[in-house]
Amino acid sequence: MKTIINTPNAPAPIGPYNQAILSGNTLYTSGQIAIDVTSGELVLDSITAETKQVMENLKAVIEAAGMTFEHVIKTSIFISDMHNFSQINEVYADYFNAETAPARETVEVANLPKFVNVEISMIAVK
Repeated sequence: MKTIINTPNAPAPIGPYNQAILSGNTLYTSGQIAIDVTSGELVLDSITAETKQVMENLKAVIEAAGMTFEHVIKTSIFISDMHNFSQINEVYADYFNAETAPARETVEVANLPKFVNVEISMIAVK
């Protein structure tokens, strides 16, 4: 059985998918990009501002499922330029305790939706 998770506190999907699916105690989020939920505009001022918006969008989705970043066990980070890795990592680190941080991969890709610089998805377990 699956439960659809959608919140008005994160950007609406831009395709035929949901913000997250809760299956049992496991939450699978869709990838989030830096769309400001209030304006509907992309936040592309800097890679740090973009990453922060992505993380805030994920936070809203996870909270809608009754979870926090402490429940996250795995993240996938897709970036358009590996040269941005350290700046993305600095913002990402603000959301996790280093000792209990989730498993993660970071992959450089040719393009991302709306040609953004970073997209992140998560798996969390309650």
